[in-house]
Amino acid sequence: MISNIYIFLSFVGLSYLLGSISAGYLIVKFKKGIDIRKVGSGATGGTNVGRVLGKKWAVFVGLFDMAKSALPVFFANNYLHFLDWQICVVIVAAVLGHIYPIFLKFKGGKGVATTFGGLLPIFGWKIILFVLIIFLPLLYILKISSFASLTFASFLPFFLFSLTFNYSFFILGFLLFFFILWAHREDIQRIAQGKEKRSGLV
Repeated sequence: MISNIYIFLSFVGLSYLLGSISAGYLIVKFKKGIDIRKVGSGATGGTNVGRVLGKKWAVFVGLFDMAKSALPVFFANNYLHFLDWQICVVIVAAVLGHIYPIFLKFKGGKGVATTFGGLLPIFGWKIILFVLIIFLPLLYILKISSFASLTFASFLPFFLFSLTFNYSFFILGFLLFFFILWAHREDIQRIAQGKEKRSGLV
């Protein structure tokens, strides 16, 4: 029992550390010599990287941010056989690592790509379809990544519960929504003022 708890806590810590690795920060620092957190929205994710380096690097950073949460969740589910609530904690740890990375003094990204990546090994094509129906049309029409992200996040509690009827995933949905909402608090102000920049990714 103690061994199982140790494995679980160690894996949660590992998931947080993986989430804390910021490809966006490292790539922009290497290629431009600047801190991506002082440019645009101040986030380290793909959208903000795209404003500095273009679409190619934006896509790369987005995929990296998805992978760093997808990998620990995949292993937790398929090899360690964690319980549902334990998998939810692993997802939360990765997302918190991305938003509050220990390597960057706890100032990172917005957590959307990392959220999607963490849910992908569990829900597969269903979460992809969800993104295609909710996120991408809004991004294509409005060209405002933050608004599409917030709308996507607002549906998560009900989407996850409708797929599982499991209160662990229902709570997970609310937690992810809250984290993403908080991370976008400055974007929300700019949206309300009509000053939010278009992403330029689509």
